[in-house]
Amino acid sequence: MTAVPDKLALYWQYPFVRYALAVGVLISLCSSLLGVTLVLKRFSFIGDGLSHVAFGAMAIAAVFNLTNDMPLVLLITTVSAVLLLRTGQNARIKGDAAVAMISVGSLAVGYLLMNLFSTSGNLSGDVCSTLFGSTSILTLTKTEVRLCVLLSVIVVLAFIFFYHKIFAVTFDESFAAATGVRTGIYNLLIAVIIAVIIVLAMNLVGSLLISALVIFPALSAMRVFKSFRSVTVCSALLSILCSLLGILISILAGTPVGSTIVAVDIVLFLLFSILGKMLGGVRT
Repeated sequence: MTAVPDKLALYWQYPFVRYALAVGVLISLCSSLLGVTLVLKRFSFIGDGLSHVAFGAMAIAAVFNLTNDMPLVLLITTVSAVLLLRTGQNARIKGDAAVAMISVGSLAVGYLLMNLFSTSGNLSGDVCSTLFGSTSILTLTKTEVRLCVLLSVIVVLAFIFFYHKIFAVTFDESFAAATGVRTGIYNLLIAVIIAVIIVLAMNLVGSLLISALVIFPALSAMRVFKSFRSVTVCSALLSILCSLLGILISILAGTPVGSTIVAVDIVLFLLFSILGKMLGGVRT
């Protein structure tokens, strides 16, 4: 019985484990804050589309042999988020079609570039780790951790500061616009924050699993709670719990970090679905 606590105490002595847990908590917190908004606005697919854009951006960074690809990936993903928002408002190209175009196009171009310019002898392994996550979360440097902390603080502060505007845009965008709220700017803010979250989460769960990190905690919280604030708080707590459990299980069992976190998210979603039915599904 004491084997697991002793093993955890041993791993806790290593800085890379503490870095991974700290970054995992921050990324989970940021992801969960806008997860509720994305679900309610039917924007769940945007995270998936931008994650594919981030994959393409990482391929470009690999072509130029950049040791730190985060600035380039962040720039390309943010620009794509803005273009996606603008294109989605075009009468000729609807939102879902725009996401599909950018998503599939970025994924294809990224894989093509990695094939043409790859200097690695294990291309399949590189692609798999990028798409589904790898142990890179356990090899974070102090600089990467500091950058993650800085971006996470910016995301949290932006959400808190603009909470009421995001709330208004989420539930009734037309009414918010009628009352003078500049909905276009706040939708743009949401898109930019999503782009930052996507880039932060790449090392944790990989580009194909990011949507699960954003959506599952929100859906789980909605099984039990109904008010926007309650769902947001519960979603944040669940997201942090799932990431902590996922990272610890991954370290102890040697399983992929991203897949393990998503598996924990799925288990909690099923548990909250059962709990929601038992409680009647109406809680404030």
